[in-house]
Amino acid sequence: MDHVTSADGTTIAYVTQGAGPVLVLVNTSLDDHHGLDATAAALARDFTVVGYDRRGVGESGAGGPYAPEREVEDLAAVIQAVGGSAALAAGSGGCGLVLDAATALGDAVYGIYLFEPPFIIDDSRSPAPAGWVQQVESLVADDRRGDAIELFMTKLVGVPAEYIEQMKADPSWEHMAAHAHVLGHDGRILAGTQDGKPLPTDRWSVDQPAVVAVAEHSEPFFDAAAEALLAQLPRGRYESLPGLDHSAFWTAPDAIAASIVTALLTNASS
Repeated sequence: MDHVTSADGTTIAYVTQGAGPVLVLVNTSLDDHHGLDATAAALARDFTVVGYDRRGVGESGAGGPYAPEREVEDLAAVIQAVGGSAALAAGSGGCGLVLDAATALGDAVYGIYLFEPPFIIDDSRSPAPAGWVQQVESLVADDRRGDAIELFMTKLVGVPAEYIEQMKADPSWEHMAAHAHVLGHDGRILAGTQDGKPLPTDRWSVDQPAVVAVAEHSEPFFDAAAEALLAQLPRGRYESLPGLDHSAFWTAPDAIAASIVTALLTNASS
């Protein structure tokens, strides 16, 4: 991996593959860049694909006290290192960071692709419980990483409690537990977007071409979130992905890559 220094001096690790317009994949807080390896490989036929470890993850440093704006600075540093202009793509919890970065970085971001932003803006599902970020961070501080993941899965994701023991038996549980210290990062970035209230209207100003994609078999609240967000994106477009569900961004790389290519390649080449 290559490394770049962010504005606050934190080292951010990144890797590139492929050729063509630059596309940075933004992962969620429970994984490093390898979680999107298959999607990156599929996209490398059409893009120079950049994967990076968000701060506190993998080979990237943690920096000082966490603040969401540091992550925007990290993306700015990565984009500058790979040529100064890039599209951004993310699924679920990474979508808030992409919107923040597109707002802050302007022309350095030529387009964005968002797969199912997890905004809860009405009563189509239960809102995020108050104080969950602080609860998770407290559990991690007490070295109860597994309990932090369990809280997140049951209270935020909505996994029924009876499935948790089965999940704990899978090797992926330990992988998630290893990243529990950064769970609150996405929570802090997404603050104000999961409370069952309308999206804030003064947070994002995204003039770049944008696609918001929702899988056919996902929960209805994702469609509600997409509709609300698209009302704030002057150049936004909705896309429905048939036959898929919320896991697709990680488990259906060819379908997601095809969607991203359709969404962004024309804009990247113009």
